[in-house]
Amino acid sequence: MALYDNKNPADNASPAASYRDEDFQRIDPESGVKRGLKTRHLSMMALAGIIGPGILVGTGGALANGGPASLIIGFGIIGMIAFSITQSLGEMTTLYPTGGAFVTLSDRFVDKAFGVAVGWQYWLVWACVLANEYNVISSLMVFWSDKVPSYGYFLIFWFAFLGFQMIGVESFGEAEFWLALIKLLGLCTYFLFSIIYVSGGLKGQTEAIGFQYWRDPGAFANGFRGVAQVFVFASTFYAGVEAVAVAATETRNPSVAVPLAIRQVIWRILFVYMGVAFFFGLTCPSDADGLINGESRALKSPMTIAIQNAGWEGGVHLINAFIFITVISAANSSIYIGSRTILFMSQEGMAPKFLGKTNARGVPYPAIIFTNLFGFLSLMNLSTGGGKAYGYIINLSGVSTFLVWASISFTHIRFRQAWATQGRTPDQLPFKSFAYPYNSYFGLISNLFLALVQGWTTLSPFDAGTFVDAYILLPLFGIIYAGYKFWFKTRFWRSHEIDLDAGMRKDLDAREEAMIDAAHGGTGKQGFVKRMWANF
Repeated sequence: MALYDNKNPADNASPAASYRDEDFQRIDPESGVKRGLKTRHLSMMALAGIIGPGILVGTGGALANGGPASLIIGFGIIGMIAFSITQSLGEMTTLYPTGGAFVTLSDRFVDKAFGVAVGWQYWLVWACVLANEYNVISSLMVFWSDKVPSYGYFLIFWFAFLGFQMIGVESFGEAEFWLALIKLLGLCTYFLFSIIYVSGGLKGQTEAIGFQYWRDPGAFANGFRGVAQVFVFASTFYAGVEAVAVAATETRNPSVAVPLAIRQVIWRILFVYMGVAFFFGLTCPSDADGLINGESRALKSPMTIAIQNAGWEGGVHLINAFIFITVISAANSSIYIGSRTILFMSQEGMAPKFLGKTNARGVPYPAIIFTNLFGFLSLMNLSTGGGKAYGYIINLSGVSTFLVWASISFTHIRFRQAWATQGRTPDQLPFKSFAYPYNSYFGLISNLFLALVQGWTTLSPFDAGTFVDAYILLPLFGIIYAGYKFWFKTRFWRSHEIDLDAGMRKDLDAREEAMIDAAHGGTGKQGFVKRMWANF
């Protein structure tokens, strides 16, 4: 049985008529957002979107705390977990490209109170990430010129990002496509430089470096403690692999774009994250002065230190320019993801009602302004310094990432239970998760474990400030869930009660192709041209 068959004979009069009109409006009739993202936009978001300066700058802190081997272990384990999460998410959002992604699905397959807790935790992740991006970009600009104070640069970019978000989702998608492409090319260039550098192929090099830094200062900086600290960094860097689901409602062709994007996440994990972990540890010693106590944020990038050690002192400006591009992309993406999360929550009664409005062009302007306001958290760097502010915000968001990922796995398990209970088979799914149910249970258990242990390094010696910073959002999840459930009397859905039919949406381009094809005698030629043009 096909899930998308139209059983109404009256709808089968023509290829174009076999689709419901509400499925193909440019403005989504339920959420009010515009379906303006193309397949290539979502694919590039999956490959390199939302990769910000954290992975270029923050990896320096992870390298200093754990050493090069810890980077490989930490990034590898978190990578396996991230792959598990995206597989679960891909199966659900391909079938239900609903507003709010896994937040709405948590409400639908588990409990509305559970969805509220997941939604606010996820929004907090991106509020923290956004504050970090503003922290980085302000510090970078001060490094280039201190004639304008840090808060001045912050205000300039705050209004600039706000204005760009108001233009519309097509502009966001196009900008992310090209910025992500630049990030991929930049990383490819650095990886090529790393191979030449460690092989002794640079002009003026007398000998090859090889794995020298794995021997001295060593593969591990602080034993297992160092590995544990890398987990927190890595989870923050990986946050965003699930973001393609948030963009599904604003995608023209979700049944094509979402599975393609989900499948491409594995290349993001292998090339970007594992590539960074390997080559950064290969070309930069974990005890380099710049990683621990550099005078500026930019000097904490392993890329900068490696290039300077190779003999190019002026390379810091090139790396800073690359970091600047990544922070533009990451801040832009953070506002987008955060605003869409809070928008759909508001429309589902999970957040204040005024945040659920959109204008005639499908721009959720109240949600954008509300999310961007939390960028002011970055101003804590005026009193603590950029490096300390970065560390505080990283710790704050780490536990939220693990909780959200565990919730996605749990929601997927509940979805499959309902699917089986109501007599449906996995063969009816347009996209099937890899190795279900083992993959989903692995994601659930591993994320809950990491959420509990990610702050254990603060216990010995005990540091009250960092302990609270690491764990404050853990009880918040339970408080939100219990409070909302008690106040609104929500219930945990049983498998047979879950509606598995509502919310399925077909591709926008599919109808346009059918209409043009019918107009040209059913040759299919115009449909092919239209499809190629739309996807580019």
